[in-house]
Amino acid sequence: MSAFLPADGRRALLPRGPNILYVALGFIAALLVALGVAMLASAVINNWARHDIEMQTSIAFRSVSGQLAAAAASKNGAELAPMLDRLAGDERVLALAVCGTSSDLLHATADMPKGFSCTGLPLHKGGAVARRMAGGRVYLSVYPLGEDGKAGSLVVAPNPDFLGRRIDELRLYAFLDLLGVGVGFGLMTFAIVQVLRRSWLKSLRSAIADGRRAAAPVALDLERLDLPVNEEINALLAELRTERKFTEGIHIKWSPETLHTLLQEELPGAQVIIVSNREPYIHNHVDGEIKLQIPASGLVSALEPVMRACGGVWIAHGGGDADRETCDEHDRLRVPPDDPAYTLRRVWLSEEEQDGYYYGLANEGLWPLCHIAFVRPIFREQDWAAYRAVNERFADIVAEEATCDNPIVLVQDYHFALLPRMVRRRLPRATIVTFWHIPWPNAETFGICPWRNEILDGLLGSSILGFHTQSHCNNFLETADRYIESRIDREKSSISLRGRETLIRPYPISIEWPPRALANQPPVEECRAIVRAQFNLPDDVRIAVGVERFDYTKGILDRMRAVDELLAEKPEWRGKMVLIQAAAPTRQKLDSYASLQVDAEKLASEINAKYEDSGCPPIRLSVRHHEPKQVFELFRAADVCIVSSLHDGMNLVAKEFVAARDDGYGVLMLSSFAGASRELTEALIVNPYDTHGMAKALDRAFRMSREEQAERMRIMCGQIGERNVYRWAAQMLLDAAWLRRREKVASAARR
Repeated sequence: MSAFLPADGRRALLPRGPNILYVALGFIAALLVALGVAMLASAVINNWARHDIEMQTSIAFRSVSGQLAAAAASKNGAELAPMLDRLAGDERVLALAVCGTSSDLLHATADMPKGFSCTGLPLHKGGAVARRMAGGRVYLSVYPLGEDGKAGSLVVAPNPDFLGRRIDELRLYAFLDLLGVGVGFGLMTFAIVQVLRRSWLKSLRSAIADGRRAAAPVALDLERLDLPVNEEINALLAELRTERKFTEGIHIKWSPETLHTLLQEELPGAQVIIVSNREPYIHNHVDGEIKLQIPASGLVSALEPVMRACGGVWIAHGGGDADRETCDEHDRLRVPPDDPAYTLRRVWLSEEEQDGYYYGLANEGLWPLCHIAFVRPIFREQDWAAYRAVNERFADIVAEEATCDNPIVLVQDYHFALLPRMVRRRLPRATIVTFWHIPWPNAETFGICPWRNEILDGLLGSSILGFHTQSHCNNFLETADRYIESRIDREKSSISLRGRETLIRPYPISIEWPPRALANQPPVEECRAIVRAQFNLPDDVRIAVGVERFDYTKGILDRMRAVDELLAEKPEWRGKMVLIQAAAPTRQKLDSYASLQVDAEKLASEINAKYEDSGCPPIRLSVRHHEPKQVFELFRAADVCIVSSLHDGMNLVAKEFVAARDDGYGVLMLSSFAGASRELTEALIVNPYDTHGMAKALDRAFRMSREEQAERMRIMCGQIGERNVYRWAAQMLLDAAWLRRREKVASAARR
């Protein structure tokens, strides 16, 4: 049987544990030894007590032996009687007697047992003797009087009550001594066992951890795990052996089928629950009819294919005005409509709740806090109260939708920073994987938030907390280190809070491969013809596209200024190039978003006015919602795609453009402040704040040879095809499966 081992191939040997049979035999042997020691100790104490009393009385009576000898020699009972009565007052003595040289009784005190006789006593040599008399067995001590007993002998009967008390005291002292020795020995044994146990568990954890880091699984010598739970731990460790081909295999083609296979093998029977603010399918009334809309959201683009592969439940806010009409009585809906694969559970929020939770704390507070876009975050107490209440509502629904006590709960984004801890309270055994889709700022920036500690505590209710990049993970570790009392293990990249560990991991998000929107797309040339006709563009005009929501972090104004700079410095491009900016209105209740649309329309008009004599206005704004098919049509028609985010977690538009170009051509201009720039290094990486540099890059993109375009696109296509959204989900789910199995091993070891 084998499990994970260190990557260097060394066999991990775990300390041998005590066999249950040996433990039982050892316990019985210890009981027998203890019983024998107790019996021996009792006999020794009895003899020692009698000898002690005899020694003490011997010393006492020798001091008066001369007087007794004189009285005994004169056989004067009148002198002997008071002397013996006085000596009998000693608490150690029951009775005294004086025997003559002829074994005749000269005198005995009143308490001497009936039937006492001097006959047979060692009168001349002295010593101890036991006699059976009235009242039972009596021990007598004989002391010769005078030289060689020529004056007679003194016979002492010890006080049995005193002797009993003395024996009891000695037994108590002996017991306390033995107890002290036993406790000391027991503590020492316990300490040794604990050291061995911890060493064993450390070896076990090390073997598991080393195996987790290993490039390939190798054998572990589990036969040395000679424990009461040997078979159980061996079985669990065998389960813990992850098929590394799923994440490290060179030739794996990640798809819904391989992800489904992964779930069947690694998480059989596990329930998967996703929680997000945005729903994957929205129903609205349009011209008196209910129309289905798929939102323009990177989160939905990434997660919807995963849920189609996994099944399970997606819990989200129902924001469409026809959403209630399309649900059943339990607010559930099977989706996708054409091929139902999972359940969408909608949650209803009042307008006041949306204003506080979504528009307020989430998008006026956390969004600008986490993005370096120079928009000041706004924090209001009433927004925080609404945010907390909505998170509680979603936690209740997660518990309601859970069909077991240990589901896998995938919590999505900054709308639910408190949800992991709330779900943890309701479902302590749940595996909670939280993914933060936006950047995580440095510790100083996050310190602005008045509820920083509560947010950190909420997120650390997760089993795993994921970010797009290692840089964001590092920022979170620094933030936790700065603001909350926790134990941080930087080698493992984990944080332990109140005895529970949270793994901090980078999971670069991606898109499905191949994208569904690419299916049934017309050829590239036909797409260009459609777009040129739609925007009334001449055949010789080069096309750049930008596709975003109207969001101030996306750098829409910056790319327009770059076009203006290009046309000013390179007049040959006037009338020969155009930027088509597709932008969907979003969060129009917020001034920073509404004003961006106004500013963009104004700037586009100003630039177009400057070059109106060119015959082709260089900026074309398309302000409306675009379906995925329409977006891909734009991508396929474009010569250049501009992604100029001022700050972004990943930005899937960049990856979608590459995926849309099955012809192998096109140029991607990508902001260095988007997470995608860490993966798509063959794009033209630009600084969106450098207008002149952006203009130069755009000029280079339009002039790039077809051969260079093809080489760059080939590498980027390979990167996205291999590291697609199914692989992203697999990484998280495999880590979740590993955590669940590790907990089984730990539970077995504890038992």
